[in-house]
Amino acid sequence: MATRVTQVSGSLITHNYKNFSGVDFTNRGDEVSFNRSPDMLNMWRNYSNSTGKCVETRPDIDTFRIYNDIIYAIYFYTCNSNKKMIVHAGTKLYYGTDIIYSNMNEHKSNYFIYDNKLYIIDGNSYLVYDGTEVKEVEGYIPTTSISRSPSGGGQIHEDVNLLSNYRKNSFCADGESLEYKLDTPYFDENSTVRVWINDEEVLEGFTSDSTTGTITFETAPSEPLTDGQDNVIIQYQKTVEGYREKIEKCSLIEMFDNRIFFSGNEEYPNVLFHSSLNDPSYISDLDYYEEGTDDSKIKAIVSGNNALWVMKEASQSNTTIFYHNPTIDSDYGKIYPSTHSSISTGCVSAGINFNDAICFYSENGLERISGDVTTEQVITHVSTLVDSKLLNEGKYKEVMLAEWKGYLLSIIGNKIYLADSRNFSEVNNHYEYEWFYWEFDEEITSAIVSDETLYLIMDKTIYTLTKTNSEVFSYWTTLEDEFGYPEYQKITNKKGCVVDMEGEEINVYAKVDNKDFDLIKKYQNTKGYVVPRIKKKKWKSIQLKFSSNKPFKLYSSTLESYIGSYIKR
Repeated sequence: MATRVTQVSGSLITHNYKNFSGVDFTNRGDEVSFNRSPDMLNMWRNYSNSTGKCVETRPDIDTFRIYNDIIYAIYFYTCNSNKKMIVHAGTKLYYGTDIIYSNMNEHKSNYFIYDNKLYIIDGNSYLVYDGTEVKEVEGYIPTTSISRSPSGGGQIHEDVNLLSNYRKNSFCADGESLEYKLDTPYFDENSTVRVWINDEEVLEGFTSDSTTGTITFETAPSEPLTDGQDNVIIQYQKTVEGYREKIEKCSLIEMFDNRIFFSGNEEYPNVLFHSSLNDPSYISDLDYYEEGTDDSKIKAIVSGNNALWVMKEASQSNTTIFYHNPTIDSDYGKIYPSTHSSISTGCVSAGINFNDAICFYSENGLERISGDVTTEQVITHVSTLVDSKLLNEGKYKEVMLAEWKGYLLSIIGNKIYLADSRNFSEVNNHYEYEWFYWEFDEEITSAIVSDETLYLIMDKTIYTLTKTNSEVFSYWTTLEDEFGYPEYQKITNKKGCVVDMEGEEINVYAKVDNKDFDLIKKYQNTKGYVVPRIKKKKWKSIQLKFSSNKPFKLYSSTLESYIGSYIKR
């Protein structure tokens, strides 16, 4: 029985390119979706303008402020309803043009805001700014023991503070003893000892011996008015080398459960420190956790999904992602034990809570953690569409992350890759973000978002991404379209290309097979539909390109082609 053959030659096929989603850099040729571009630059979907119905040229950078030194960070801080921008440039902190501090480390710094105060870590110092003065954080002075008799004993009360060289002991006087024994066998020589008796400080009438850890009174302190109530407090200084530097040399900060967590100290690469409850000036020398059994570095700490997540670089022990949950301990109160997640993929650069999704960069690209601490955690790879370009960036392991207008910005050198939180598509049998891609003339060294404005730091200049009517070169290309018949030659319908676009100056190109793009027409002051006359014959695949040095919008394009005869080999 003969097989019926469907007549293909001579058929007119129409393809619509619309509802543009983003890029596809996977080099899949005709397999690229109609709504993605295999090659685009400096375009995006602006959801606050035209509700994201088109792709359009990104905004341009606008010079905001220039400094004489390299800019390392910007902090936004509101004090008494007055919002301030604080700039770390060179060795100085600036508020506007005023220098408010002059001894900064020339290194990237990090910050957090707590109780209306700005706290800064720059790799050398841990500073606080109250809106008036910048100074080193003055550590809370703990009372390390209470209910002591003059000869010693008592109860351990508070831990030593990494941020303070001072400690207090609380005694119950017996009315007879002259010598009071501290809870340390020695303290700092020639340091100042302070004494309070019945809540009043006494400035004389006692001597101290730092080599034996004793204080001797000329007259014995009287017994307390309330039996058994401590009434003598002695403050002394005992410096432990390197204690304060454990925090000052950190580079990572995250707030979780009303505590501040610190990490990134090169000398303690796998250690996570945290402050006391509601007090960034008190960090117990016992409040730290070693993440894993090796010294692989902690690269990111992120709060979300009911936990504090700690991401380490890859290690031989395959222990890379940990999480911490508040737990009540009968002896120590609230603690944060470290738990190894079910994820063994290492982190190479940064992590972030992006729209309630915990994300981090691995050797393979952007990963998203699915599941919280009550479920088995798995990671989903979400950057397939840009990996071929992203992973080849020279500074890939230095990627910086910021969230802006619903996009996750992955900043690498002078490039920004934008992941769209509102637009997911199925890729490799799971859902991933759609992406866009931008380039700038200079390397971006830092970025921060405030009131939906994106501030980009480039060397000694702060820019805002706010200029909407300037010269930015941008383009969008369609897929290499074979019109479903790669084995046939095709001919364009010269009246069958319709483009809906808007702009002051837009160039429309066409390319067939492996040839170069040919300019079809240059359009001036266009808004709405145009009909480029594309005359191309005997081609296997065709690709359109829309470009401009000025801002433009692309809504859709339609292309009609006739199917010809088989391609000759």
